[in-house]
Amino acid sequence: MPEVSIITPCYNSSPFLEETISSVMNQTFTDWEWLITDDQSTDNSVETIQNHQDSRIKLIIAKKNGGAGHARNLSLQQASGRFITFLDADDFWEPNFLEEMVGFMKRENVEIAYSNYARCDENLIPKIEDFKADKEVNFNNLLKTCRLSLLSSMYDSQRVGKEFFPEGSKREDHVMWLNLLKKIPSGKPLSKTMAKYRMRENSISRKKQNIIKDQYLVYKDFMKFSTLKSLYYTANWALNGFVKYSKIFN
Repeated sequence: MPEVSIITPCYNSSPFLEETISSVMNQTFTDWEWLITDDQSTDNSVETIQNHQDSRIKLIIAKKNGGAGHARNLSLQQASGRFITFLDADDFWEPNFLEEMVGFMKRENVEIAYSNYARCDENLIPKIEDFKADKEVNFNNLLKTCRLSLLSSMYDSQRVGKEFFPEGSKREDHVMWLNLLKKIPSGKPLSKTMAKYRMRENSISRKKQNIIKDQYLVYKDFMKFSTLKSLYYTANWALNGFVKYSKIFN
């Protein structure tokens, strides 16, 4: 059984996939399995993955195009590692990401941890200042802004169990983290920058004005809050999202 399971959804990611694969293959920590679910790509993503012959890489082909949450769930179903972490098919890890995160979680005896990450353009050149892992996260403060980014976070499935994603929601990662943090008091930050997030122009997560309704449903449908309480937290999320992406380099 590997120590770490890496979960990746893939859909038409060929322009960036080689860099993502290299960032995993170059990890200094090697006791991992990588479960990549292709979500019915129409480009050569599958062929690119298959070109890398490594027994630790497990390619799953989704029977239908079900979105990132569905693809992650298919990978999670087969994951056997103690520590669960996520990497989208266009993101990038520094070589010591897994080693640092696993070591930190064991030293600090925590169930969830997350690090800083660089926010880059499509060529991995920094675009705005790094996102800082500067405070512990708990259920209450995660309601106002999602400080847990999939590419820089890890959880201990032996202690908290596997947590699956709600399918059909564009805010599936926020719901998943909230559900995990219902089980434990808090997650701890590791204040080192060890990942790079591509801020792609067509990214769903970047277009806040288009997903306010989806965010409202996080609270109303998934957290079962009242309408007023749901509106309150949606307003907080929108304000924090503006601040999060406001400092663009000249």
